Amino acid sequence: MTLPKPRDPRRSMRFEKVFRVLVEAEDMGPVSAVARNLSSGGILIETPVAFALGSIVRIHFEFPDTSGSIAVRAEVKNHYAWNYNEDGEPKCARGIGLRFHEFLDDGAERLIRSLDAPRTFH
Repeated sequence: MTLPKPRDPRRSMRFEKVFRVLVEAEDMGPVSAVARNLSSGGILIETPVAFALGSIVRIHFEFPDTSGSIAVRAEVKNHYAWNYNEDGEPKCARGIGLRFHEFLDDGAERLIRSLDAPRTFH
């Protein structure tokens, strides 16, 4: 008997890019974080603080290959935790999965142009 393949809920291709972002929420000041992957519909961010599920945050970043910064409103959809070993020591990190709701200015067009640009994979 063959089991059905699980459905991947992602609607668009994700790009593994690591870059700095600034996350702002109404109940706390700006938090510097690191983006781990990105798509036209959302982003995974490693962050030192946990934002509440369902909360709306504003993200500012300069995506490699784009000119100017991109600002977007997004909803916190998931919490993640990573446990790993570095130099023989246990380490951990946490992150949030965000779904984009609204791009500010012309950020959507700039991001989509960058994501659609030809890439060389090695």
